[in-house]
Amino acid sequence: MEYQADDAFIHEVNQNLGIAHKVCSLYFADVADREDAMQEMMYQLFKSYKSFNGRSKFSTWMYSVCLNTALTYRRNNKNFNKESLDLRHHNIAEQPPGNTDEAISHLFHAIGTLSPLNKAIILLYLENLTYEDIAGITGVTKSNVSVRLVRIRRELESELRKKFKSIEDANT
Repeated sequence: MEYQADDAFIHEVNQNLGIAHKVCSLYFADVADREDAMQEMMYQLFKSYKSFNGRSKFSTWMYSVCLNTALTYRRNNKNFNKESLDLRHHNIAEQPPGNTDEAISHLFHAIGTLSPLNKAIILLYLENLTYEDIAGITGVTKSNVSVRLVRIRRELESELRKKFKSIEDANT
């Protein structure tokens, strides 16, 4: 019977592994930090799987565990490389995005400037989760999710405008 639970866990995690990768990519610029955080996420998922009761989708539960693990890892790891995110983004090509990959790169840079909670909210929103699911994962109210998303959009728009203005100024 326990093997069936382990098989179900492995199947579900494999079906939703992209969630852990997205969270790691958003919160950790350094490859070693991403790998360590990924390991910790897998451990926390396995350890807490018995508490998954099926009242939400597995993917919603997995987002919650992965986000909490990422935030805890960042908070508790004194050796966390805080400079790597900024250094990586200074190497982004200084030109307006001409293709989708560049636009996504600029968007992820802008998302990287958000607070940890706002990063989680926008990540979940971009994954098309409902406000109710986002509220359940992040621990804020549904109406607070709505308000935060309006503010996050404004913040991202402002950050992207600054980025494109500096690119435009550099090209003239």
